[in-house]
Amino acid sequence: METSSRPLAVVTGASSGIGLELARVLAARDHDVVVAAEDAAVEDPSLLGGVPPARAVRCDLRSADGVERLASEVRAVGRPIDVLALNAGIGQGGPFPGENLADHLSIVDLNCRSTVHLAGLLLPDMIERGEGGLLFTASIAAEMPGPYQSTYHASKAFVHFFAEALRVELKDSGITVTSLMPGPTDTAFFERADLEDTNVGQMPKDDPRSVAEEGLDALFAGRSSVVAGAFRNRVQANVAAHLPDAAVAAGAAKLNEPGSGS
Repeated sequence: METSSRPLAVVTGASSGIGLELARVLAARDHDVVVAAEDAAVEDPSLLGGVPPARAVRCDLRSADGVERLASEVRAVGRPIDVLALNAGIGQGGPFPGENLADHLSIVDLNCRSTVHLAGLLLPDMIERGEGGLLFTASIAAEMPGPYQSTYHASKAFVHFFAEALRVELKDSGITVTSLMPGPTDTAFFERADLEDTNVGQMPKDDPRSVAEEGLDALFAGRSSVVAGAFRNRVQANVAAHLPDAAVAAGAAKLNEPGSGS
């Protein structure tokens, strides 16, 4: 695979959900893909639908060691990165800190710290080459304070604004930076984050494949960001960006409060 002439992509959180679909779309668009995730599913040779990954790396990106191991594995492929999709992320519903502060700290470690760490390790080679795309999976949650998902919303605001800042810094570098901002999407996120009994957990969900395609289309078109999925997501993000934070937070609380969807 190291001698392939196909462009190389790296996707984190690639074993399921939006990350899996990003990897599959990239493979379908003639990229070799390094896939990374913490669970064993990422090592399934059929993960990309019959196209073998360039490399499958099982690692926990919540730790610095996991990030550094992934960067080392990517470099071992021996080829420049054309697309770096920093998608790995988790959430946690309920009041802060809830029963386990460690859950919230894990969100910060994975959604924020690992994103900065991995970008810091892999981006310099892309800048030196003067070519490539950097896709961050943020969320429309980035536009609003989120009671009962406080750490998750804050983490996605961090990711989105980090992406927007890097885009300006890299405007003359040849690197495209895009923030992908999905709304509620049909993945395991809501089950894993204990949000199934909430209003947001009961809302209609967008197809992760379509979300992935919109994100990559935006990246290849050179757009700074894209609110993916249903039209209501664009309306919600636009309203949230223009109302006072206190009003937006009160509305988000009605969506996220435990038991609100029962």
